Amino acid sequence: MDPGNDTGTSQFLLMGFSEEPELQPLIFGLFLSMYLITVFGNLLIILAVSSDSRLHTPMYFFLANLSFVDICFTSTTIPKMLVNIQTQNKVITYEDCITQIYFFILFAVMDVFLLSVMAYDRFVAICHPLHYTIIMNPQLCGLLVLVSWIMCVLNSLLQSLMMLRLSFCTQVEIPHFFCELNEMLQLACSDTFLNNVVMYLAAVLLGGGPFAGILYSYSKIVSSIRGIASAKGKFKTFSTCASHLSVVCLFYCTMLGVYLSSAATQSSHSSATASVMYTVVTPMLNPFIYSLRNRDIKSALKRIVGVQVM
Repeated sequence: MDPGNDTGTSQFLLMGFSEEPELQPLIFGLFLSMYLITVFGNLLIILAVSSDSRLHTPMYFFLANLSFVDICFTSTTIPKMLVNIQTQNKVITYEDCITQIYFFILFAVMDVFLLSVMAYDRFVAICHPLHYTIIMNPQLCGLLVLVSWIMCVLNSLLQSLMMLRLSFCTQVEIPHFFCELNEMLQLACSDTFLNNVVMYLAAVLLGGGPFAGILYSYSKIVSSIRGIASAKGKFKTFSTCASHLSVVCLFYCTMLGVYLSSAATQSSHSSATASVMYTVVTPMLNPFIYSLRNRDIKSALKRIVGVQVM
């Protein structure tokens, strides 16, 4: 190992999107606006679900959890970037970087788990409607969320501990706006083979597994919808899972697009720009997708803001 490497005193530089001074106010304003919309929109969803007794169902319970995770997910990266722009200081300490990696992985994987749990909820509601209240009881819903949290915490802890075994050269420049795991592994001065094995294995098991569950659930849902005789009945049934399907497509397509494009171009700057889609844009759009396509959510939101609902 290079004797100049010193993990304990390392400081990293988050290079962000641009070093042009005239672009910094524009970038700051844009990301501050998106962050505030994300937090405010998701808080409204949580408030609507918690305040309206008609929304105390498994589907909206999972939606409230998803909104909470989206707030936390965005909060792991954007505030630090905004502070760096405002103070014109790109430094992030080694400890803060490891902490950011831990929480980013935690909430990103939790997003995936919640989307798969919500797909299972829609599968039971459409394919087994007569047994829905029995199967999706409060105990099972709570257990699904609890197990998801436990698995995500353990995975994040493992990934973070694996990072602690690596050494980094001092003043490493990170061509990103946050400490992204794969980017950090490429910048390490020591051997990262074991880290890569653990990272890709976790991606297959904790990313591919839930995605396979979502695909299976929707294959069964489509089969059930095709068995409905009337076109009106098909549309009404499909509309109950349209919002969730939109969010799944948005989240997975943007995430896959980021990593496929970065693998093809080998450009860290392009990867950082593309990462905005699933780290910022997707959590920001989720409340709009669910509120605009869901009559119950719209009614609850109108009651919160004091608009009379007919």
